[in-house]
Amino acid sequence: MNLVDSSGWLEYFADSANAPNFAPAIENTSELIVSTINIYEVFKKVLRQRDENSALQAIALMQQAQVIDMSSQIALSAAELSVKQKIPMADSIIYSTAKFYDATVWTQDGDFKDLPNVKFFTKK
Repeated sequence: MNLVDSSGWLEYFADSANAPNFAPAIENTSELIVSTINIYEVFKKVLRQRDENSALQAIALMQQAQVIDMSSQIALSAAELSVKQKIPMADSIIYSTAKFYDATVWTQDGDFKDLPNVKFFTKK
């Protein structure tokens, strides 16, 4: 399983330099999970930069994968991870979601760089 971090989704939607790095995970929807935190972050960013219709279209594509709601187990795991690794709330929830579903995190966000089961791409 794979989970693409919001930074990867935004790179893919913008067809930016790192988009090809995230395409294999995003386009294989049968092996892709999406955290509701990713939906929040991507919708907010696209809404701010473009418009509501564009944001809704982005989310519709994300929802072709299996969307994972935050459970209390994921929340507790994320809180522990945030304290131990000193990473922000959203990133700890995203990583804990991936961990709970035995998924690899695909990202260009440095907060994930040194964590296990992460495919990190340096932002170009």
